[in-house]
Amino acid sequence: MSQKISADVLICGAGAAGLTLAIELARRAIPFRLIEQMQEPFRGSRGKGIQPRTQEIFEDLGVLDRVVAAGGLYPPQCEYRDDGSVAVSDVVEIRPSTHAEPYQIPLLVPQFLTERVLRERLCELGHQVEYGVQLIGFEQDETGVTARITEAGQETVERFHFLVGADGGRSFVRQTLEIGFPGKTLGVRALVADVELEGFSRNFWHRFGEGDMSRQIAICPLEGTDMFQIQGPVALEGDVDLSAEGLTTTIRDRSGRPNATVTSVSWASAFHMNARLADRYRVGRVFLAGDAAHTHPPTGGQGLNTSVQDAYNLGWKLAAVLAGAPDALLDSYEAERRPIAAQMLGLATSLLEAAKAGSMRRGREVNQLDLGYPTSPLSMENPPRQNGALAGDRAPDAILQGAAGQPVRLFDLIRGAHWTLIGHEVEAGSGPDPRHNLHMHRTGPRGDLIDIGAELKTHYGLYSGEWVLVRPDGYIGAIVAAGALQSLEPYFAAIGLEMRSDGNGR
Repeated sequence: MSQKISADVLICGAGAAGLTLAIELARRAIPFRLIEQMQEPFRGSRGKGIQPRTQEIFEDLGVLDRVVAAGGLYPPQCEYRDDGSVAVSDVVEIRPSTHAEPYQIPLLVPQFLTERVLRERLCELGHQVEYGVQLIGFEQDETGVTARITEAGQETVERFHFLVGADGGRSFVRQTLEIGFPGKTLGVRALVADVELEGFSRNFWHRFGEGDMSRQIAICPLEGTDMFQIQGPVALEGDVDLSAEGLTTTIRDRSGRPNATVTSVSWASAFHMNARLADRYRVGRVFLAGDAAHTHPPTGGQGLNTSVQDAYNLGWKLAAVLAGAPDALLDSYEAERRPIAAQMLGLATSLLEAAKAGSMRRGREVNQLDLGYPTSPLSMENPPRQNGALAGDRAPDAILQGAAGQPVRLFDLIRGAHWTLIGHEVEAGSGPDPRHNLHMHRTGPRGDLIDIGAELKTHYGLYSGEWVLVRPDGYIGAIVAAGALQSLEPYFAAIGLEMRSDGNGR
């Protein structure tokens, strides 16, 4: 194929997954196009929960403070019972933050506000979404993907190294690849609507008819807006009146509040809940991410978060391969992310069953802090470890002190597009040779860091002389003892950090 490459990556779909992937590529200076067939940004809130692990990702991307400012915390839920009693409780299990886990509480941020912040960040990096642009066909060969794209009625044929389908549950990319999307319809149809509503306090997430699928309704204030989100099961068949008048009738009937009035509807949908997982995440040079690879029921707030984390995993790997790393690195994307999606689908489905019975409670399992890649080909220990942090685990934060006397967060050292290698109580000048895209730090004699509170040692379970390699996406890639440092060299080669023949890093 002699056609000129238009950009390295074509991203199809500008939701949370597509935007995250675009930011990851932009901050690594990888040329890409981000296209979206809709004429304007999605204005609804299918996903409104931002879990603690995703908050850590947003901190790395430079958007967390803006996301927090755009939304807020979940309000307490107020359950109105048939006997006239009222029960107030927390929607999520509240835990205090720690130095190792600085974010413990999920945020409530309407999806359209989260995506607005991501678009702003993308613009800061010199890129923007191309709206009204549609992928209508593609073919691939050993060196790239040829895509047919339409814009304003004009068709063009362009060439890319890779294509990523982040184009939702009805993914054109997935269907064109003929990738199976097995799973099940969960026997629940629900309405969801973002509305302006009179008759309810904004201090609570109001819940009526818990445990009765014919009467359940939840009314949640959408932080950062003047709107509420209405959610509730509806009949499996038949039309659903999603007008302001129709939603007013539904709310009054189910809540028993005759003064409740929907004054306007920003967005509304009636949908069948599904739990589906793509058979494959990669076919050659084409990948699936986000809802194109997995669809979740909304219970537990896992869908948007899992999608963001797909893109966060894939972005640095695409960039590394485009910079010369072995193509096999991209196989780790499916190996790592597909089992996570399967686990989150199981969690969301079990929470749905609890919600049907009116007994859903969200604990630590929804935070996604305990998810990792212990069986990944990118997880290495030499020698194997039995205690402490393990290869494939999320890298904990820690408070250290710089040699100049100022406090330093480990997350600040990790933040960015690079790998981070930290030697615990090692000799000055020890470690592998320097190389591009690898930041090295040491504690110990003449080290640039002081483990003043022993947090690095404690959070990672390290012994003197051990080295921890942290991936660009904040997971532990390898932990090796001083006498096993040489085993990092083949690892570095596999991820594109091998030394050049002139002795300088890539």
